[in-house]
Amino acid sequence: MISSEGGAWGRLFPLFKLGLGGRMGSGRQYWSFISLRDHVAALRHILDTPELTGPVNLTAPAPVTNREITAAMGRVLRRPTLFTVPAPALRIALGEMSGEVLGSVRAIPRRLLDSGFTFTHPHVDEAIKAALP
Repeated sequence: MISSEGGAWGRLFPLFKLGLGGRMGSGRQYWSFISLRDHVAALRHILDTPELTGPVNLTAPAPVTNREITAAMGRVLRRPTLFTVPAPALRIALGEMSGEVLGSVRAIPRRLLDSGFTFTHPHVDEAIKAALP
């Protein structure tokens, strides 16, 4: 979930605001994202839709790569994104947690969409803007 207040995204926002953000690893890995507003709305939708049972992907409907997220952060925050953190450096710095950054999951919220849920921030630029104070 994209939030400037905590989690992995909370750690990324200050770096990008300082112009120190950039691609991680190859940048080709997919990162799931969802705005806080859409996350809460999706949870309410799931609770209010009794026929929607079992696992549901809580992610935006437009999957993006780390490279695309990096570019979006640069656009939204109006900062350069010149840096690249090589995968080996991430593995050394983050250890087992590097799998979270370098791993790739192209999740689609098919069941959520099929049940009639409508996203407020379906695209990464919108979700990033919504996370700004």
